[in-house]
Amino acid sequence: MTTPAGSNGAAIEPTTAQPALIVDTYALLRPLLFRFDPETAHNLTLSGLRRMHRLGLLGSLLPAPPAASPRRVMGLDFPNPVGLAAGLDKNGEAIDALAALGFGFIEVGAVTPRPQPGNPKPRLFRLPAAEAIINRMGFNNLGVDHLLANLEKTRWRGILGANLGKNADTPLEKAADDYLHCLNKLYGKVAFVTINISSPNTKNLRALQGGDELGALLGAIKAEQTRLADRHGVYMPVAVKIAPDLDADQIADMAARFRQHRVDAVIATNTTLARAGVEHLAHGNETGGLSGRPVRESSTRVLAAFHAALAGEIPLIGAGGILAGADARAKIDAGAQLVQIYTGLIYRGPALVGECARALA
Repeated sequence: MTTPAGSNGAAIEPTTAQPALIVDTYALLRPLLFRFDPETAHNLTLSGLRRMHRLGLLGSLLPAPPAASPRRVMGLDFPNPVGLAAGLDKNGEAIDALAALGFGFIEVGAVTPRPQPGNPKPRLFRLPAAEAIINRMGFNNLGVDHLLANLEKTRWRGILGANLGKNADTPLEKAADDYLHCLNKLYGKVAFVTINISSPNTKNLRALQGGDELGALLGAIKAEQTRLADRHGVYMPVAVKIAPDLDADQIADMAARFRQHRVDAVIATNTTLARAGVEHLAHGNETGGLSGRPVRESSTRVLAAFHAALAGEIPLIGAGGILAGADARAKIDAGAQLVQIYTGLIYRGPALVGECARALA
């Protein structure tokens, strides 16, 4: 699944007319999409992207791909540093269409060993005044075998990652078994995997971020990663995705354990449980993880703290609250080598990909 930097071919820097076209197109579509409940709009968008891509219509609506701006991170060559965060395409159904938006890498999932429906609906809420989303999806997905079947159909050969979770009914003391199952299934089928221990929507999952639980999980994963690398003759990096709701002691402890177990990258961060600044908005007090503009500051604070604690020994991927090129630049300035977007894509549309890539060129 990995390809050298620039593998998508030499890209021409978009003209001013091309970005204007996609911004206008999405500006027309967004009010229509926002008339639907968020989960329905999400599904309609993915199916629409797939359909347009199959018909060869997607390219006519998009600006040229971002100019190559290669980065080498985790031993992988990324054509540009702007990625799609996990959660948008949980089952890997629209990888080829999403790749056409110009991402330097794509992360699918979260995926669990067995299919699961997730939490009861409604479970996804927009907060437009704050350019934010609250979700309590609960790792709804069709299981790792379904993801693998979709990967077999995918033509794109860029940098693809998979976000791994545990099934909701798996006891916390058996969580490592779920991560190891998915790691085995996906080894060599994707460029990297991410261990998601920071979603707030699976009961007690965040307990895996602390102390002995984290050490035991990372130890088991590292041992299996080493065994699989020897067996397959190729090393597949393992990243860990963390929460923005961490204090200084937690960050210091986690950083020490990431070093000890030679984690390949840290994604900072997932969604937040905090509600500062959105409590007064419609849906502002819904349970779940808050993403978008309100998480930008705390996410960047945690990113910078890990950058200091890790002293450059482990690469960082910045995520959380990126709604403009300047936000992506702030993540890099705080210590990230790559960035990921998701909620910003909902509010800004595909033009955000190129804007961020140009800001980081």
